[in-house]
Amino acid sequence: MARYLRSAALLTAALLVAGCGGGSGDGDAKPSESGDRSAPQRPDPSGSKGSDRSGGADTASLPAALTGQRLDWGRCKATQDDPAPGGSWQCATLKAPLDYAKPDGETIGIALIRQQAKNGGKNGDDSRIGSLLFNFGGPGGSGLSLLPAFASEYDKLREHYDLVSFDPRGVASSEGVRCRSDKEMRAAESVDLTPDTAAEETAYFKDAADFGAGCERQAKNLLSHVSTTETARDMDLMRHVLGDDKLYYLGISYGTELGGTYAHLFPTRVGRLVLDAVVDPTANSVDLAKNQARGFQRALDNYFKSTGQAPEEGTRKTADLLKRIDAKPLPTSGGRELNQTLALTGILVTLYDQGTWTLLTDALKSAEEGDGTALLTLADAYNERDASGHYSTQSHAQRAISCRDAKGRPTPDEAKRGLGEFRKISPVFGEFLGWDTAGWCHDWPVPGLRETAEVSAPGADPILVVGNTGDPATPYEGARRMADELGKGVGVELTWKGEGHGAYGSGSDCVDSTVNAYLIDGKVPQDGKVCS
Repeated sequence: MARYLRSAALLTAALLVAGCGGGSGDGDAKPSESGDRSAPQRPDPSGSKGSDRSGGADTASLPAALTGQRLDWGRCKATQDDPAPGGSWQCATLKAPLDYAKPDGETIGIALIRQQAKNGGKNGDDSRIGSLLFNFGGPGGSGLSLLPAFASEYDKLREHYDLVSFDPRGVASSEGVRCRSDKEMRAAESVDLTPDTAAEETAYFKDAADFGAGCERQAKNLLSHVSTTETARDMDLMRHVLGDDKLYYLGISYGTELGGTYAHLFPTRVGRLVLDAVVDPTANSVDLAKNQARGFQRALDNYFKSTGQAPEEGTRKTADLLKRIDAKPLPTSGGRELNQTLALTGILVTLYDQGTWTLLTDALKSAEEGDGTALLTLADAYNERDASGHYSTQSHAQRAISCRDAKGRPTPDEAKRGLGEFRKISPVFGEFLGWDTAGWCHDWPVPGLRETAEVSAPGADPILVVGNTGDPATPYEGARRMADELGKGVGVELTWKGEGHGAYGSGSDCVDSTVNAYLIDGKVPQDGKVCS
């Protein structure tokens, strides 16, 4: 449902801007390839416990043309979605095999960005540890966009590390997958993602199949080579080319699954890995959807408590509002209509950060009064739709990556049989997530690779796993399961009793100091440490 790899900090910034204006109109948007169904995105259904079939090429067995390459760092360029970061930021392109089973074959470019350590070993200073690699989630989040946006949060880390991020294969500047134009995206907004009739159900699954077909037309054979496992192999090639003996890494949301996959493939190359806002590696696609239904409902309950409302009553009123909007969409100041899917998106995006709960209060009040402008503005911020009607391609890459990973794909009939349980878990979010278990990868043009994520890493150095008890998108329970799956003596859990998606950089001095001590000094906290 949610792009759970999305950083709460970036969403908060987008929402605070969105909360000051009205709903955007379509304007004179130029044709552009991006956007999916303007829907709240489901959890990535990837996992493993099965062969990834991506080939077993180890970095040491790659050709010298790849392992010996030197990165040509230079000024970063603007993209269609973002201006050039300027200043001290540098960009380069890493060559990696399209298919690791054929390491001497076709290559693709992986776009990297870095900001060098403040001291960088100059003047005899030996405090630089190496390169700290970031993945902010998604899957599909652009590191070239996100790392500069968050750089101020990592000033302490930059005293000892070069800060490095990247666009994973299939994302943005790294052979980015684009499946639909903005015009097609706007047309798809009318598809009901919680179908109530046979006609709506037919339209729903046709739209899903059309999306996959669009990805196949554009991406061609790349669509078979955007798996999490292949990206983890890319990360090991980055580590080698950047000159580090071991990987130093901070992964958020989906980035925790990517980090766990790396640890499983390369346990002896694990340096200091932090996994924050943790995806449950033991859950299959249906269980991941149920986890998110629980997580978002839990956050919504906490929101209602903060306003003095009983959660049961607030949930009932919100579910009734969504039903009314499903029957009759609300008008907005920009001329577009707010349908049920967009309304649901506008609600859930505010749950990523407690600082945006006041926006939810105002938006629900306006919707109850018959004006959908505020909820539509929030939904547009989440869907990365600008005022001209242009969408980013994050959702395209997310779907391409997660469907390549996902072997378990429920049928429409199986999804319908499970709707009752999903509604019971969450009267607000459950039905969408229940339908989405079948719709997300329906009739996808390439097969999935695994059922659940394999992250066991015997022999690896300790990995810090950070869970937030109020996390809506990657519920807290996944952190303990990740720590257990990594293995005894490897997974070390740190708990924050807070709200929002992610913990590091979210306002807890206890969390931040513990993570910094681990990354900078190698100080491993006691497993089970709690920050309140």
